[in-house]
Amino acid sequence: MNRFTSILIANRGEIACRIIRTAKSQGYSTVAVYSQADVGAPHVQLADQAVLIGPGPVAESYLCADKILEAARSSGAQAVHPGYGFLSENAEFAKACEAAGLVFIGPSAHAITAMGNKAEAKRLMSAAGVPCVPGYEGEDQTVQTLVNEAQKIGCPLMVKAAAGGGGRGMRLVDDLSQLENAISLARNEAEGAFGSGELILERAIITPRHVEVQVFADRHGNTVHLGERDCSIQRRHQKVVEEAPCPVMTPELRANMGQAAVDAAKSIDYQGAGTVEFLLDQRGEFYFLEMNTRLQVEHPVTELITGLDLVALQLSVAQGDELGFTQDQVRLTGHAIEVRLYTEDPVQDFLPTSGPVALWKPAEGQGIRIDSGICSGQDISPFYDPMIAKVIACGDDRETARLRLIDALKRSCLFGTTTNKRFLIECLQRPAFAAGGATTAFIEEQFGHAPFVEPAPSLQEAAVAAVLALQYDYQRAQAAAVFVAPGLKNWRNAERPAVRKHYVFEDCAHDLFIHSLGAESYRVVGGAQQAQSCDVQLLDYDAHSALLQVDGVRYQVDFLAVSEAEHFLSMDGRTLHFRDQIRLTGAKYGNSGCGSVMAPMHGMLLDIRVSEGDAVQKGQTLAVLEAMKMHYEIQAEADGVVREILSSAGTQVAADTVLIEIDLLEETA
Repeated sequence: MNRFTSILIANRGEIACRIIRTAKSQGYSTVAVYSQADVGAPHVQLADQAVLIGPGPVAESYLCADKILEAARSSGAQAVHPGYGFLSENAEFAKACEAAGLVFIGPSAHAITAMGNKAEAKRLMSAAGVPCVPGYEGEDQTVQTLVNEAQKIGCPLMVKAAAGGGGRGMRLVDDLSQLENAISLARNEAEGAFGSGELILERAIITPRHVEVQVFADRHGNTVHLGERDCSIQRRHQKVVEEAPCPVMTPELRANMGQAAVDAAKSIDYQGAGTVEFLLDQRGEFYFLEMNTRLQVEHPVTELITGLDLVALQLSVAQGDELGFTQDQVRLTGHAIEVRLYTEDPVQDFLPTSGPVALWKPAEGQGIRIDSGICSGQDISPFYDPMIAKVIACGDDRETARLRLIDALKRSCLFGTTTNKRFLIECLQRPAFAAGGATTAFIEEQFGHAPFVEPAPSLQEAAVAAVLALQYDYQRAQAAAVFVAPGLKNWRNAERPAVRKHYVFEDCAHDLFIHSLGAESYRVVGGAQQAQSCDVQLLDYDAHSALLQVDGVRYQVDFLAVSEAEHFLSMDGRTLHFRDQIRLTGAKYGNSGCGSVMAPMHGMLLDIRVSEGDAVQKGQTLAVLEAMKMHYEIQAEADGVVREILSSAGTQVAADTVLIEIDLLEETA
C-alpha cells in the first residue's frame, strides 16, 4: 500500500468541502477540481490547490476520468477521494487511479463492480444468506421478458436501473398497463445517468421503513458496523430526512441487521466505508435492497452518535492502517437527524431551481451542524444535483434533536433562489414524525397528491418587510447625504407623511401605509379599506438581520434588499420575496398565453412526442426534459391542437422558454 500526503477530491459542493476540512485537519495537502460553472465555489477556495477541468456539464468535466487523472498528475496529488456521486462507484475509475499510481480512497474495483450492478448484487447476497426482495434480475432485458416476469411478480412492483442509485432510473408500477411506459422512462433515465439501460424488477414492499447500516472494513480482516440510519422519508425515491438510530430499532434487530450487513461486506472482501440498505417491513422482517460502495450523504448522523469522523477513518484505512476498534467498542449515544436542503420549489411540484445565492446565512448553535457547499454571491447551476446543504441536529434524545433541527432550519436563510426549507420544517413538525412512525409512505400520507401550498404573506409579515424596506431607504439617504450631525444618525421626524408600499402576490395584495411614531416605532395600516393595522418597533438591526416587536411579540428576522424595490425576508421559518409595485417602473409581469407550453426549468430537451397538427388531451406527455440528473415529463394542461413546435430535441433550453404553442379547444357546456 502506497502512503500518501496529498489528496485530490474528485467531486464538488458540500461533500468536497466536507472532505477537504477533515483532510486538512489531519495534515494532508488538498487539491480541488472545478468546472467553469464552479469558479469561485467554496470547495475551490477551501483547498490548497484547485485545477480547472472543463465546462459546466458533468459529461465535460466532473465525469471525465482522464481530466481528473491529469489534474492529479499536474498537481502532484498522490491519492484520490471520489466523495459520493460522480465517479465514486465507478470501478473503471478506481482501476485507472491504481494504474496511474494513485491511491483510490474507497473500496476495490472488484467490490464496486460486485455491488454496482443491482442484479449481480442480489445474486451475491442471496448466496451469502442475506435476505433479498423477490424479483427478476436476469440477463434477458427484452421488454417482453420484463413484462412476462412482471406478471409473475405481480403489482405493485418496482422497475429499477441495475446500475443505478439515488432514485434515478426507478419507477413504481401499480398496474401492468403502466409497465411498458415505466420501462421506457426508467431505461432512458438510467442510460443517461449511468450509461447502462439494464433493469431489474422487484416486488414492492408496501409502507416499509428504509433502514441502512453503516459498515467499515480494513485490509487486515476487521469489519464492523456502526449502527443504522432510518431514511424512510423520501420523495420520488430521493431521501429527504435521515436519522440515527432508527426509532423502532431493538437490540436484537440491530444485531441481526448489523450482522447481515457485515456478512454482505465480507462476502466481497470489502474495504473502507460502505452502506448496506434494507427494507424493514411492519412485521420486523428485513430485506437487502442494495449496497452503496462509498460514503453516504447522510453519514453525519452516524458521526454524531458514534463520535467517529468517517472521512478520517477512510483516510486511515486507505493508508493501510487497522480500524483501531472492535464491534464491542462501538457505542451509540444520543440521537441525530438530518435534512437535505434543496434548491427546488415545493409549490411547483418540487421542480429544481437555479439562480443566484444573494445571501446564505446558516444557523449556529448547540447541537447544530450544517454541511454546505455554497456561499453568498454564488450562482446555483442547472448542471448539478440541487442539494446545496445538509442541516443536522443532535441531542441526548430524539425530541431534543428534532426541536433543535426545526430551530436551525428556521434560523438558516437563503435568499435569491427558492428552496424546500418550509417543506422540511413541516415534515419535522408532523405528529407522525414526532412519534417516530414515519415509513416510506410518509410524504404521500401526510401531504397527499395536492400541490404543496405556501400561504401568501400575512399583514404582519408584509408590515415587517415594509418597515425594513423603509429602514433601507433611510440608510441609503443617509449614505448619500453630505453631512449627518453627531447624535442624529437614527433621527426620524414623527410628523413625516405616511410612506406607502404596495406588494402584490398571487392570492392577495398588501397596500400599506407606514406611519412613523418616533423612536424606531411604526404603525402599519392596510387590509380592506385600510381597516387593519399593526405596530412594529425596530429594536436592533445590522446589515442583514433585525430584532423587532410586532404587536408586542418579538421576532428575530433576516432581511436583504436587492434594490429599492425588491427585498427578501426570513421570518419564523418562512422565506418571503417582496416587490414594491410603486417603486417598480417599466416592469412587466406577464406570460406567453395559456396555449404556450414552457420549459419549467433549465435543462436538456430530450424528446418531443407530438408534431404540428396533432390533437392533444389534457395530461398527455408532450416532451421530456432532463434537468439536474432527472427526467421530467411536460404534460398538456388542456385539450387542443399543436399549432407550432419552437424547440427541437437535443437542445439546451432555459426556464420559461416556449417549447410548443397549442390552440386550445373551447370547453363545451
